[in-house]
Amino acid sequence: MRIARRQNWTTSGGRGRLRGPLHGVPVLIKDNIDIAGMPTTAGSIALAASVPQADAPIIARLRAAGAVILGKTNLTEFANFIAEDMPSGYSSLAGQVINPYDASQTPSGSSSGSGVAAASGLATLTVGTETSGSILSPAQANSVVGVKPTVGAVSRTGIVPISASQDTAGPMTRTVYDAAVLLTGIISEDADDPATDGNPLLGIDLSENLSPDALGGVRLGYLESDDELYQEALQVLAKQGAELIKVTVGDTELDGVLSLEFKRDLNAYLARLPDDAPMRSFDAIRRFNRDHQQARKFGQAMFDRSAEVDLTDPEQLAAYEKVRDDGIHQTRTAIDSGLTEHDLAAIVSRTETVSVGARAGYPAVSVPIGYTADHLRPASITFLGTAWSEPTLLPLAYAYERASRMRRTPEEINPSLFRGYTVHDQWDADIDVPEHP
Repeated sequence: MRIARRQNWTTSGGRGRLRGPLHGVPVLIKDNIDIAGMPTTAGSIALAASVPQADAPIIARLRAAGAVILGKTNLTEFANFIAEDMPSGYSSLAGQVINPYDASQTPSGSSSGSGVAAASGLATLTVGTETSGSILSPAQANSVVGVKPTVGAVSRTGIVPISASQDTAGPMTRTVYDAAVLLTGIISEDADDPATDGNPLLGIDLSENLSPDALGGVRLGYLESDDELYQEALQVLAKQGAELIKVTVGDTELDGVLSLEFKRDLNAYLARLPDDAPMRSFDAIRRFNRDHQQARKFGQAMFDRSAEVDLTDPEQLAAYEKVRDDGIHQTRTAIDSGLTEHDLAAIVSRTETVSVGARAGYPAVSVPIGYTADHLRPASITFLGTAWSEPTLLPLAYAYERASRMRRTPEEINPSLFRGYTVHDQWDADIDVPEHP
């Protein structure tokens, strides 16, 4: 199933009213995003009964667009920021997410449940969140399209956080078109999230300029890799008219800021919960985890490390702000200098740019490029751009997707897991972008 544009709909009582561009479209939401009346658990037994008072702004946007919220998806507990040796896709509350393409392989994380749900046809659209690879990596592992937006394109209010510098929510879908429609629906400005101030993407329909000809005459930087599927993907890009320029992309050698921001940002989220919420502070969750070790298979090393940070201390605060600002500057410079020097629309790679793009807060789109010859495991290509370049990246990704048509359903790749179940997701004439009314 995919999204189709509809101008009106008819009921037995006559002409009905179209609520919005996502009218009646089923959506599943990663379980670190607030939905009123439903627990937001982040996969933690400590938050099993933590029910927010209101929808997160992105949920309110989806409802206003007419989407039907089906429920929540499992995730790597606390978005993979609790234990160092915990497998991706595992949470103490809901257990292990299984990769539908190969149950012996990781579904990757932390948005593993959203990726698996999208791949398996459990909903037309799913929403994940990313701090560093948590949309792009499970998108690749589960052979779906993943979009990590510019930090500030989408409100983070009502989302269990790791890092205000890097967190964002974004689409995980089976096609680029569906991802563009979903991202259009959740882009917003939010007075409670300063990163969204002056959001230049607000009001832009990101599906409008999708074209199978978008690669013609475009200059793309590419990172070298001997990966056979990646080499084939580059050939597709070139055949569609893209000029490929070999580039390198630097990074920062500075320490990351996730441990420095986690306690502060989690406390800010918990402070918004109702007075009777079971957990109202980082320290309360840490104590709960320590007191219930038998109910948890893994430790909480990242909680313990974050507990040592005190940003109310002027010296620690100054050191944190310097490493934050310098890290952002260095990674943005590393990306932007390559784009500018070679007059590039975007940079493509297998996965090598995920970390630098996350630190920079820049957007990226992951698209399936096929399955390995030996084990039929999914692979993807990543399109990385500068800030607010989603209107450029999505058409490029769409044109590649249309030219290659590489994605296969998990039922096709791993039929033994789907006996008696059919994933309706074939490519056909209807995959073309519908004309706008």
